[in-house]
Amino acid sequence: MGSIRKHGQTGALFFDFRYEGARCREYTTLPDTAANKKKMEKVMKMIEADITAGIFDYRKYFPASKNAARFDAVPAVSVAVPITAPDTPPVAPTPLFKDFAETWYLEKEVEWRKSHRITVRRELDSLISRFGEKAVGQITKADVLAYRAELGKVTARGKETKLSAARINKMLNPLRQILNEAADRFNFPTPCQNIKQLRIKRTDVDPFSLEDVRAILATVREDFRDYFTVRFFTGMRTGEIDGLSWENVDFGARLIHIHQSLVRGTIGPTKTSGSHRSIAMSQKVYDALREQWEVSGEKSPFVFCARNGEPLNHRNITRRVWYPTLADLELDKRNPYQTRHTAATLWLAAGESPEWIARQLGHTNTSMLFRVYSRFVPNLVGRDGAAFEQLIEDEFELEDEV
Repeated sequence: MGSIRKHGQTGALFFDFRYEGARCREYTTLPDTAANKKKMEKVMKMIEADITAGIFDYRKYFPASKNAARFDAVPAVSVAVPITAPDTPPVAPTPLFKDFAETWYLEKEVEWRKSHRITVRRELDSLISRFGEKAVGQITKADVLAYRAELGKVTARGKETKLSAARINKMLNPLRQILNEAADRFNFPTPCQNIKQLRIKRTDVDPFSLEDVRAILATVREDFRDYFTVRFFTGMRTGEIDGLSWENVDFGARLIHIHQSLVRGTIGPTKTSGSHRSIAMSQKVYDALREQWEVSGEKSPFVFCARNGEPLNHRNITRRVWYPTLADLELDKRNPYQTRHTAATLWLAAGESPEWIARQLGHTNTSMLFRVYSRFVPNLVGRDGAAFEQLIEDEFELEDEV
């Protein structure tokens, strides 16, 4: 039986267990706290389960350990696996879902930014309440499909509509990953095999016309005019503009450097590596940021901030400023993210290079640009085919003159 012990000199916790007749100690830098000890005990249970099942891979758990090479050559203990029906769980012992799920989370959380950890933690708690007391190897395809069907009947929080297909897919992703990892470690068929994700409706893109943009900027509260000017003419995401700091505004080069994002009140990395970029300032954006400097440049590191200098709360802005402005103008209710879609369509309508637009938006290529936005351009300028028609007319008039 393995145990979690505390190092006498460093005070850090370490694993102490026996494998292949040898005593193994694997040290960590984790301090001796109840939370750390609980997490490591769950990992210890996983190790013991693997050893019992004859599938323990030392290097998989401790890839940097000197002991890994020592046991690489140890032949695996053969385990007889009886032939079973396709949906019949394996006989080999596997840990409870709640224990394996916590181990999986502990191993994966180092890869995620804080906002994603919070999201996964929330989804994980729901999964544990549903599958927690069941062994991972006992969860069947029918169980997964039944859970998905249950989610399809749930009403979205604060709404009268059911959960969207995208939301259900997102909630099922941790379950799929956990069961796939368990299947790989304990050598049983994953119950998620051939379970396809639900079909998602096309992205809701509803950009504003240039006339709408003029009206919004003329009507919106004066203290938020610069904020929405920058949003409409840079295509920045909500987290990017709310997390924008003055140190990333280069007036000399007329560039806005997107190096961080504000998500759930916490500054973190951008959405993707491609989102890490520099946006060129148009004259309107330059002027708006100059005006904003007079407001917040000396009192806050954030370009757009609350009265106390803290970052803006985008939900408050949406509810108290954005939606009332649209209502005053009798415009269709649309979320502020449509400012990003509007920027993309206006750039396309103006004839800007698609590659340049993609870089401004933080897209790695132009495929999404054409797939999502190009269909809106004729509606924005009211000249579908007009450019080609004008070209032909000019050329033929030139021939007639000759």
